[in-house]
Amino acid sequence: MYKTILVPLDGSELAETILPHVEELARLFGSTIVLLSVLELPHLVGLPKGDIYDALPQITPTEVNQHLTEVRRYLAEKIDHLNQKGIKAHAVVEYGPVVVTIMRAARQEDAKLIAMASHGRGGMADVYYGSVAAGVLQRIDRPLLIIRAQG
Repeated sequence: MYKTILVPLDGSELAETILPHVEELARLFGSTIVLLSVLELPHLVGLPKGDIYDALPQITPTEVNQHLTEVRRYLAEKIDHLNQKGIKAHAVVEYGPVVVTIMRAARQEDAKLIAMASHGRGGMADVYYGSVAAGVLQRIDRPLLIIRAQG
């Protein structure tokens, strides 16, 4: 039924609360789990000086590479854990706006299900789902499993 399950993770324990649910689904359906990490790049150092640019977060290319290395290490640990349980899994790291990138990755990986935990830490509009989960829910073209992470 769910040949491929896409699981967006942001490195937090709250996001990882979806993993036991996904592991059980993968066992039941023989699914492959695709762990996705989305990196939103702030502006690189070197922007012109001025009020509008000074307010933007800036990061060096070296810092981007360090973060990418950390993300890949984190995902590799999760993949190893799943593989040890006999679950097929691989990781994908993408750059871009989180919601749009999750949707793009779902299409590219031909995910039959997107499964994610909702942090629910935003304002009133995010009380039920969380901003990323709500954004995916509004644009989804395939089944979506959302669990509310308890933190």
